[in-house]
Amino acid sequence: MSRRRNSEPLKQTARTPLSLRLWPRSLTFRVIAFSTVWAIVTLVVIFTLITTLYRQASERGFDSLLSAHLFNLIGSIGISDSGALTGAPDLGDLRFSEPNSGWYWSVEPASEGVHGDLHSSSMTKTIPSPSVADEPFNSSFQRSYAAEGIDGEQLEVFESEFVLDSKNRAARFRVMGNQSELEQEISTFQHRLLTYLSLFGVGMIAINAIAILLGLQPLRRVRNALAMVREGTAHRLDGQFPVEIEPLANETNALIENNRRIVERSRTQVGNLAHSLKTPLAVLLNEGRALGGAKGQLIAEQAASMQKQVEHYLQRARVAAQRDSVVYRTPVAPLVQRMVRVLQKLNPQTNLSLALPATEIVFAGEREDLEELLGNLLENAMKWARSAVLVSVVPLTGKDDAASLFEISIEDDGPGIPEDKAREAMKRGRRLDETKPGTGLGLAIVADLVNEYGGVLALERSGMGGLKAVVRLRSLQ
Repeated sequence: MSRRRNSEPLKQTARTPLSLRLWPRSLTFRVIAFSTVWAIVTLVVIFTLITTLYRQASERGFDSLLSAHLFNLIGSIGISDSGALTGAPDLGDLRFSEPNSGWYWSVEPASEGVHGDLHSSSMTKTIPSPSVADEPFNSSFQRSYAAEGIDGEQLEVFESEFVLDSKNRAARFRVMGNQSELEQEISTFQHRLLTYLSLFGVGMIAINAIAILLGLQPLRRVRNALAMVREGTAHRLDGQFPVEIEPLANETNALIENNRRIVERSRTQVGNLAHSLKTPLAVLLNEGRALGGAKGQLIAEQAASMQKQVEHYLQRARVAAQRDSVVYRTPVAPLVQRMVRVLQKLNPQTNLSLALPATEIVFAGEREDLEELLGNLLENAMKWARSAVLVSVVPLTGKDDAASLFEISIEDDGPGIPEDKAREAMKRGRRLDETKPGTGLGLAIVADLVNEYGGVLALERSGMGGLKAVVRLRSLQ
């Protein structure tokens, strides 16, 4: 058997979990993300609209209340013959009686002949008013402005000048409301509204996500059914599907059936071709041997070479026809154990060790191909080993990876292969050591099989001192 070192060593690359790589491409993720963003935008708009309307209504109500108190105050104040302001207004709000409550009223002279001033019991300190130049009166001799209260609160002031008698004696009336209380009420309403809308939003998003997941459940059923077909436990997509998905399931079943027919037809043609060539090649081989001499030997050798080539390319055609099939599955561990037992009996002088993983590994291909691949590698290792051969099987990828792989490594304590002769060893029929028996086809056959299944073959230096043959193939999850 010949050997080869791969010019490009196998590399272990860090993989991002499939769940992270594929989430942005997931239909479920896109629908849930879009509906969630839309729900959040909608709730933000609703929150803004409601709070704006509530503020406007509250401010209108606040202004209407101050205006009503102002007219009530004007109606409660009179003037004596001497020009003194008189009256005991009762605006019907206890806040005008609480000291420094932020709710005040006052009456002050606005013309000559008027004296004295009146104010609410809550007003313990004079609150200045701006000049008419800064805050002019309107045509109704009224104005409103903001002011700072006794305890630093923000006030809204409604002010009017009103003529009290026929002598045109006028007074200035002011009613002041606590703007800070209004802002606090609006802020409290906004916090409550935000809490309620947040709870409603979380519930709506959760219900929406559940509805989407339930709505997409048939797609998951299709995916599981396809996985069963790929693993070989089913031959078609069975079950009832919604009308939107049923055409897809029917087309998939038709594709699977067509693939199965192609594979069967290819296998039949391969078998027919092998049978049709078997007899002519055998006749040529026998005639060459019977003829004898140089010509006979030449005919026999060429017939034997043709026979090997036909068998090789027929096998490649068979594997190529089966590689893309989704119905072949071969448990690896039982097959490796059986072949190790056979090789150990044939080579009792060599210590043959086996290391298998705890998890089950299923090869995505036919049993005969894996047997031939392992048989050639094991025979090669047993032939070159001095005293020991180690066979190990390990899974390379987990459930989160797009394509699961497994690795078979066979290493011995023999002489190994120099790096500069690795490529030479892989050539068909080439043997580095003519003293050893063999045809030089073993590693070439292994390389062809691995290549047809989309795997990787590498020849490395073993830690035992000899050759380490590493094969990576696709497995079924």
